[in-house]
Amino acid sequence: QVQLVESGGGLVQPGGSRRLSCAASGFTFSNYAMSWYRQAPGKERELVAVINAVSDLTNYAGSVKGRFTISRDNGKNMVYLQMNMLKPEDTAVYYCRVRLQASKVYWGQGTQVTVSS
Repeated sequence: QVQLVESGGGLVQPGGSRRLSCAASGFTFSNYAMSWYRQAPGKERELVAVINAVSDLTNYAGSVKGRFTISRDNGKNMVYLQMNMLKPEDTAVYYCRVRLQASKVYWGQGTQVTVSS
């Protein structure tokens, strides 16, 4: 079955960096775009970044552009989110997501990132 397992969250000071990882299994990873979403308390889940299957196309939310970088390793079935210059407003649960078909969307369990001094 499809599994997405995020890791790397934690407490970070403003201006700091953090790298999130997502380990994928149960599907042909190299065939699908992957994305990161986040959900802050009291807010809706929002798209943070997306990367296509062969890593030649990425897209970012305006709020993270220039600070976050999404990447993937198809040999390891991993997708990453490098987060730099973190701000308190980046505090959220971060989720890895894959859409295999229109009606088949899978999410990881999420990893908490807290940006605070």
